[in-house]
Amino acid sequence: MTTAVDIGTLIVSTPGTCGGRPRIAGTRMSVQSIAIDYKAGMTPEKIAEEFPHLTLSQIYAALAYYYANQNQIDADIAAENAEWERLEAEYTTKIKPLQ
Repeated sequence: MTTAVDIGTLIVSTPGTCGGRPRIAGTRMSVQSIAIDYKAGMTPEKIAEEFPHLTLSQIYAALAYYYANQNQIDADIAAENAEWERLEAEYTTKIKPLQ
């Protein structure tokens, strides 16, 4: 007989680990990363293939957490993307092409 898993233990947030972002317990895989892959069209099964150290239950727990907190996580993703774009623009304007 298998032991039931308390799904509340599958997602954790720890200051100083993954920037304090919610992540899959025992890993450094953030809920945000799972959400980004899922929103890009990857199925949970495909995500599990790409990250074999994760179980489907962990991936589904991350997706459940994402949907329960979608507004905040989407805002975090947008802010991170905006920062990447800002840094890229700053970097590309400082580099002069070789002649």
